[in-house]
Amino acid sequence: MGEQAGINTAKEAADDKLILAFGRLQGAANRLEYILGRALEEECGISHLMFEVLLILGRAGAPGLPMRAIAQEQVLTTGGATRLVDRMEAAGLVARAESPDDRRGKLVRLTELGETTTVRASRVHLENIERYFVQPVPPEDRERFAEDLRILSHAARDLLPRLP
Repeated sequence: MGEQAGINTAKEAADDKLILAFGRLQGAANRLEYILGRALEEECGISHLMFEVLLILGRAGAPGLPMRAIAQEQVLTTGGATRLVDRMEAAGLVARAESPDDRRGKLVRLTELGETTTVRASRVHLENIERYFVQPVPPEDRERFAEDLRILSHAARDLLPRLP
């Protein structure tokens, strides 16, 4: 396979254009995650992952979402999602409620504090997205860049197995 791909040495691997491009994408994502996540923690007291869950719940509206749906959206195990929601519930950001469709199931929904935190964190996040994610891209390329990211995200999402 290495010969077919034109890679026969570590140097060739390190200099491969596709490997470099993907590495840059991953590096940019990791660095931006750190920068934007740190701002959310410092200015709003929540992690970036908590913020993402708040957004998922905000999008869902009342009466909320089952834990399985939160786990699926965040590519977490249901146990990981449960531990995260436990911390968010302890912080007063979310509450669990009985599911009208499943007597055994619980739904997770935003509390009033969760709603206000989502709005405040979104304002901080948008400002930082503009500064660190949008401004470095030339204005004439921004719309295409956003569309390309949507395509990549959906293609990758569609390859993942769905939780039962």
